[in-house]
Amino acid sequence: MGQEYHVAPSGCDSHPGTEKQPFETISKAASLAMPGDIVTVHAGVYREWVRPENSGTGGNGRILYRAAEGEKVIIKGSERITDWQKVEGTVYKTVLPDSFFGDYNPYRETLGGDWYIFPDKYPLHPGEIYLNGKSFYEAASLYDVINPKMRMEGMNPPWTNHAEPLLHPEDSVCQWYCEPAEDAVILYANFHGADPNRELTEINVRKCCFYPSKAGRNYITVSGFEMAHAACPWTPPTADQPGLLGTNWSKGWIIENNIIHDAKCSGISIGKEESTGHNLCTRTSRKPGYQYQMEAVFRARQAGWSKETIGSHIIRNNTIYDCGQNGIVGHMGCVFSEITGNHIYNIAVKHEYFGYEIAGIKLHAAIDVQICGNNIHNCTLGTWLDWQAQGARLSRNLYYSNDRDLMIEVTHGPYLVDNNIFASEYNFDNIAQGGAYLHNLCCGTMRREPVWDRSTPYHFPHSTQIAGTAVVYGGDDRIYRNIFLGGAKAYTEQSLCGTCGYDGSTTSLEEYIKKVRAHGNGDLEIFLLESQPVYISQNCYLNGAAPFKRESDFHCGKENPDVHITVTVDGTYLELTAPAELLKSWNGPLRSEMLDMPRIVEAPYETPDGRTICFDTDYSGTKRDRIILSGPFANLKEGKNRIRVW
Repeated sequence: MGQEYHVAPSGCDSHPGTEKQPFETISKAASLAMPGDIVTVHAGVYREWVRPENSGTGGNGRILYRAAEGEKVIIKGSERITDWQKVEGTVYKTVLPDSFFGDYNPYRETLGGDWYIFPDKYPLHPGEIYLNGKSFYEAASLYDVINPKMRMEGMNPPWTNHAEPLLHPEDSVCQWYCEPAEDAVILYANFHGADPNRELTEINVRKCCFYPSKAGRNYITVSGFEMAHAACPWTPPTADQPGLLGTNWSKGWIIENNIIHDAKCSGISIGKEESTGHNLCTRTSRKPGYQYQMEAVFRARQAGWSKETIGSHIIRNNTIYDCGQNGIVGHMGCVFSEITGNHIYNIAVKHEYFGYEIAGIKLHAAIDVQICGNNIHNCTLGTWLDWQAQGARLSRNLYYSNDRDLMIEVTHGPYLVDNNIFASEYNFDNIAQGGAYLHNLCCGTMRREPVWDRSTPYHFPHSTQIAGTAVVYGGDDRIYRNIFLGGAKAYTEQSLCGTCGYDGSTTSLEEYIKKVRAHGNGDLEIFLLESQPVYISQNCYLNGAAPFKRESDFHCGKENPDVHITVTVDGTYLELTAPAELLKSWNGPLRSEMLDMPRIVEAPYETPDGRTICFDTDYSGTKRDRIILSGPFANLKEGKNRIRVW
């Protein structure tokens, strides 16, 4: 057992850090804590960026940062401002010297980088203003702050499915604007009648709340804190990826039981760092971002990216909300991690800015990552696994009220999606191949597309070693014992309810090879002429959802089970009315060895340690008997069902 340091607002950093003579700042303890040490932080608000100096050693040699039991500890990246001066009407300003910010001024920095798309006519900044904890909207000009307009439906950006206004009328005037001055910045804000000097008015000033300055700070546990208000930057996979809380290219962190909110971009980062590339496409325009991302993967391998050095983090039982870009983000640094029991909501729903790196969970190279038992709702996109999601498993997650629930992109399998509830109108963007979808409840549409112009890496099983690269032909999926519901609105022509989007596919590897060979001599081009095989069977289709034309063993009914997610004070419930077709059963549980290896990767569906998986446990943890139902629940009854799902 190592030493225990105590921190309290009443302390002093010249103290020895004992319980009776605590430090005043967590940063002081973080500069001293060594393997086996504990940093216990007592109730209070700490306005600092905690940067752990030292690395733990695993096992009993971890460094533990914890909130004292039963005490509320808040770490903020913001400062309170109380010298606002009235400008006009309900608009105030404050003038802040550059020296106030130190080496990072989020009002001189701008958001942007690779795959950042909107707005492109005016800059946004990592900074933010909060009134009593509620964030404002950054305006395009001072005129817009003085003369605010409600953001109505017509101003919604085109990627959102929302039909209603994004803001309530009382929110529409809560805008701010910044302009540079000599050795200072001026912030203007419309407080809509509130007195900013009497209310709690805060502004982001720090990039992070808890994030090492140096990579390779391993085996650290962060437990029980609330963290908020970080001016973190846009985090694409081709750039440094700091978050409000993060690991900075390290191994073996445990992040548990925290409340994370109001990151300008990313809440928790388990992503890459700068040495393998930093927004080179945006900065140079020499090569596409795709090419720089490919180079980053190979550079990381040369720099020692492996299971022995990076990843294997545990992120569990956290509440993450009101972040502008991601709840959890990571490229390559996320490998071999577990993300379980987290409640993630209100991610990227302000629609203040947009780019192609937004989701509740957005991971690249999620090799063997296990995403299980999370509640992800009211996000622009629930989960997005992009590039190299080999060995990833999404199991027993709850998705609802998202613009889209799940996107898998340019990966080649094997990956598993089992026993999930997808209750939004738009369930899947399947821009991948080699997936297995088993025992899910799918209440919305699926969109499928091949990708023939981007060859992406695949790996030797359970390793970061690269085995090859391939384009996405589409298909090569296994879809068994799911429930598909019709009636959801289609947002694109490719968005369909059920599995009919696979029509035209072959149904065995032998059939596919025979058709390819029939085209005569050739190479890549003849493989593009035929649809890869799909393996679809024993699904249930209700309310107009359509089966794959060559699926011979399935149940189909016209009834609408009327699925609803209801949130109450004692939990979240799924309600559905089960028709007789939903209770028709199948013999015996599915096992992973029944799922033939994906054509390209030629690796089995299995656990990260190479074991067979038996899918004999449902969403709620109930064992399935010999007679097995479609969908994620083992014990449905005919008629009305009300099941606690969170």
